[in-house]
Amino acid sequence: MLKAGVLGAGHLGKIHLRLLNQSEKFELIGFYDADETNAKKIEAELGYKYFDSIEALIDAVDVVDIVTPTLSHYDCAKLAISKGKHIFIEKPITNTVEEAETLRSLVAENQVKGQVGHVERFNPAFKAVKDQIQNPMFIESHRLAEFNPRGTDVPVVLDLMIHDIDIILSVVKSKVKNISASGVSVISDTPDIANARIEFVNGCVANLTASRISLKNMRKTRFFQKDAYISVDFLEKKCEVVKMKDAPSTPGDFDMILQNAEGVKKQIYFDNPEISNNNAILDELETFADAINTNTKPIVTLHDGTEALRVATMIIDQF
Repeated sequence: MLKAGVLGAGHLGKIHLRLLNQSEKFELIGFYDADETNAKKIEAELGYKYFDSIEALIDAVDVVDIVTPTLSHYDCAKLAISKGKHIFIEKPITNTVEEAETLRSLVAENQVKGQVGHVERFNPAFKAVKDQIQNPMFIESHRLAEFNPRGTDVPVVLDLMIHDIDIILSVVKSKVKNISASGVSVISDTPDIANARIEFVNGCVANLTASRISLKNMRKTRFFQKDAYISVDFLEKKCEVVKMKDAPSTPGDFDMILQNAEGVKKQIYFDNPEISNNNAILDELETFADAINTNTKPIVTLHDGTEALRVATMIIDQF
């Protein structure tokens, strides 16, 4: 079992502590949190060992799970890597692209593994259809959330939209050609609602909307490609796959047939895969353990996290 420690014991950090503690692939050694009062309360109530310094925790583990505010990601990760520790780092990877690039170099130099917490890659609805998403040419994404003061210290692009940026970059095998975007600050000092249009060299276009001031929650992405439409509901953990194929010469009574202006007939059929329920955060942590143990590439690499941050930064620069 890999010895793991958590830096940051806020809302998400406590979830990571609980899951690492129950995982059969990790031995939870303890945690550090800058708020000593909160840390000692967690230690007393939940029984996790509290370390009074970042250095002491890092020295005691094999894997450092960084769930601190984004501004401190770089310093925490740099220290852990310099001590030869593997790092799991929550999204966004760092505060700047330059910091992310440095971490990528340090991981390679120190021959350790790094993974970024883009948890939607492990959403069961996305996992069920990702292999069917082949060369999408138009993608539409909506990630809407009710207002929550937690997270408003960063633009909605880094708080919410970056999830969908990472998903899109993982399925579009082409470089970004152009980005146009707009954002509006309504409640916070940074934009609370944003829209971005990403154009890729291969002709694919992605239209993303993110809001943290909505009246209802929504996390839905639609992929359009040749002869197929794929919808993923990340919130409800549902997916829908609609495909087209050449219509049979003698259609059945219940076959759905479309005919275009040229007279070509296509049959519409549904091909919805089975969704296996999982805990996405536990999955991302345990697949990272697998990557370490088998010396293979993590599912969400520091390169992936860097590219998602790069695109997010380009979007913010448009505001």
